[in-house]
Amino acid sequence: MGVGKKLMESQIEMEAKHLVESFACTKGQPCDPMLPITNAVSNVICALAYGYRFSPEDEVFKEKLKSVDYVTKNATSVSAVLYETFPWLMQHLPGSHQKLLEILKKEISFAMMEIEKHREHQDKYEPQDIIDFYLLQMEKSKNDPTSTYSDDNLAQFINDLLIAGTETSATSLQWALLLMVSYPDIQDKVYKEIEEVLASSESFSYQDHKKLPYTNAVIHEILRARYILLFGLPRECVKDVTIRGFHIPKGTFIISDLRSVLLDPEHWETPEKFNPHHFLDKDGHFIAGDEFLPFGAGARLCLGDQLAKMEMFLFFTHLLRIFKFQLPEGVKALNTEPIFGFTLHPHPYKICAVPRST
Repeated sequence: MGVGKKLMESQIEMEAKHLVESFACTKGQPCDPMLPITNAVSNVICALAYGYRFSPEDEVFKEKLKSVDYVTKNATSVSAVLYETFPWLMQHLPGSHQKLLEILKKEISFAMMEIEKHREHQDKYEPQDIIDFYLLQMEKSKNDPTSTYSDDNLAQFINDLLIAGTETSATSLQWALLLMVSYPDIQDKVYKEIEEVLASSESFSYQDHKKLPYTNAVIHEILRARYILLFGLPRECVKDVTIRGFHIPKGTFIISDLRSVLLDPEHWETPEKFNPHHFLDKDGHFIAGDEFLPFGAGARLCLGDQLAKMEMFLFFTHLLRIFKFQLPEGVKALNTEPIFGFTLHPHPYKICAVPRST
């Protein structure tokens, strides 16, 4: 599919323009950025999976976003954790996990319908999206008894991709705008750099991040200082291993504490403070060491690593080039502390997107 390549970049670019239009419609009045940001990010995933985007007014799309929001806010509830631990018992008991299961079944059903639609037209055009390529691979491996390609696995994969791919990048972008309003001097420096370097360009690409060291540093610092997970996702140890004298048996579930690395005072000058200079050398050149691990590392690096980086850069630069984001009249400051859940997202807030004169 070219995740992280030109194909995906064009899709993100289109959604970035739709996002700019959404903010332009507010005419500088106070607005909650959560919905337009979530619409844009989710549509990137929908285009990747289904081959098309949704209109923000589409009722099916609205329900999908509500489902994603409910799942991410309740996936770590006591009821949900108990279900993961004792499914044979909890499936018979009431709780928020029952609504979670209902939502997930509904999304799986939608994915199954999309799979059937794609199968009907499979021979009429070249593969365009994940479903197309997956069905093609299913056909190639249909005589392989060890193959795990199936409609069920595809539907589940699409569901996972939609939830994970929407919540993570959308939350990071919400933090980005909140921090730019909270640190207007940093926002002004980003805008100045973008204008100086890209003033003559009608559009720009992800590769332009190499020309914008300060902007790149700000984006990396957003991902570090407002890392959206409490801890890494569980992984299973596939063989006995000893690391630094600790024996970890095969079958052990490992949860990595990435946050401890991102806030380690041995690696960061001011770990608890938002400081873009963590990623700049004394000459203003961009630097990122091995301790920058918001996407994990090694063979289990986040599948959406490149996609997320492209989204952050293209959405962020498009918005800051067109608008100056500021506090509504009478508001002195926004709450920069996170709300704890499956992800650490900001408290609801409103900002003004004021069009720049240029």
